[in-house]
Amino acid sequence: MKILFDQGTPVPLRRHLGAHFVDTVAERGWSTLSNGDLLRTAEKAEYELFITTDQNLRYQQNIAGRALGILVLMSTSWYRIRLRLTAIAAAIDRAHPGSYEEVSV
Repeated sequence: MKILFDQGTPVPLRRHLGAHFVDTVAERGWSTLSNGDLLRTAEKAEYELFITTDQNLRYQQNIAGRALGILVLMSTSWYRIRLRLTAIAAAIDRAHPGSYEEVSV
């Protein structure tokens, strides 16, 4: 799966997603894009999943009918996120175009 990490998503998570191709917003040079433009750009670049820590995204953007899934991690803390790797991996496996899921950490 082709995954894009938003700015607040801890990059060390990438090491635990070995079967997936992961880029970050910063690596792509998309750090200045607003959420709406970022989601559209990610879809055009054929990303299948957007992982973010922005808990307000679903209130700020129309997420219905998206060409990519959205996974929200409810913390930016790598210490807390690494304790939930199994739940995160399961959520990634469930992701599909237009899906939205939050993983509490």
